[in-house]
This record gives sequence, structure tokens and C-alpha cells, in this order.
Amino acid sequence: MTKTALITGASRGLGAALAEALAPTHHIIAVARTTGALEELDDRIKAKGGSATLAPMDITVPDAMATLCRGIHDRWGTLDLWLHTAIHAAPLSPAHFTDTRDWEKSIAVNATATSVLIPYITPLLSPESQAVFFDDPRAGEKFFATYGATKAAQIAMAKSWQAETVKTGPRIHILTPAPMPTATRARFFPGEDRDALANPADEAARLLGELSL
Repeated sequence: MTKTALITGASRGLGAALAEALAPTHHIIAVARTTGALEELDDRIKAKGGSATLAPMDITVPDAMATLCRGIHDRWGTLDLWLHTAIHAAPLSPAHFTDTRDWEKSIAVNATATSVLIPYITPLLSPESQAVFFDDPRAGEKFFATYGATKAAQIAMAKSWQAETVKTGPRIHILTPAPMPTATRARFFPGEDRDALANPADEAARLLGELSL
């Protein structure tokens, strides 16, 4: 039976690179808001001989995520792998200029959605299944108040889940990618030499190598 991999935040950057890397061995369930980017990903997956189910959804809408998880249950029963790469990168600013709308969206995407997805997806995971989160330890750095705080909240939830499932499974991983030329990073460091950054495909292969697949 073909293994299944759910990737939340699959349309671009690391999520798309992970989807392509897993395509030869897993059926990819790709979640993102941008339909066009998902269709382009589907074309690349098919070119590698793989298959994908596209789910153009907003992870901040609980009803949409409930529908997704019910669909996964009805079609496949369980998931072998969940990789959570979805993130909102709020513009950098001093802490005393924090924008309320940026803060609320960052909380919704980076923290609240994670708190919804973990209990929704857990019933789909067997003790041998794996869930993967990707750290970006910016908490406390200057100008990263909104992004750093909300990303740290996400990783704190993942660490708690990891500690709680050591004996029972599923296996929870928290990995730290090398800097890559993604759209998220470009918002933070627009003048950076992108040629000096890690290739997303190479980084996806490295990170997946840390898992037992």
C-alpha cells in the first residue's frame, strides 16, 4: 500500500520541496491557500511519477480542517506522515510598533491553527506514524517580536506533544532547516545574497534523512 504524507503549507518553499522529495514513495496530500501553486506542484509530482491530492484550504478555518481530516480518514484511514510547514511571516518591526492585524494573523496561522490541527490529525496517526515541525528560533531577536513569539508558541506546543508521546507514539520531530531562499526569508532579509543560501531540494532531502521513512 502506498504511504501517505500530509503537508500543510505545501505550495511553495520548503513544503513544496518536501512534497517533491516524498513523491516517489508517498501519496502527497498538499494543503495550501494558493490553488495555482498547488496545481504547479501537482504537475511536478506527476512528472516524477508520483500522485497528489490537492486541498486548497485555509488552515485557520477549523471547519475546513475538520472536513480535510474526515476525508483523509474515509479514503485512507491513517496517515504515515504529517509535515507542518505553513507559516505567516509578519513584517519586521520594533516591538513597540507591533501592528494588531499582523499580530492577530500571526497568532491565527502560527499558533491557533497548530492547536487545532494537532487534535484533529492525531486520530489519523498510528503509533508508527510521524509528525514533523520546523523550528526557526527567532524569539527574542530584535524586530522579530511578532514572528518570533508566535513561532515559539507553535514549537512549544510541538515539544509538549513530543514529550507526551515518547512511549505511545506517534513520533514527533522538531527539525531546524538551514536558511533557504524562500519567500518568507525574502520578507525578512530582502537584500540578502540568495545564492549563498541552501537549495530547498537539497535541504528537503537532508531533513527527510533525519526521519525513519
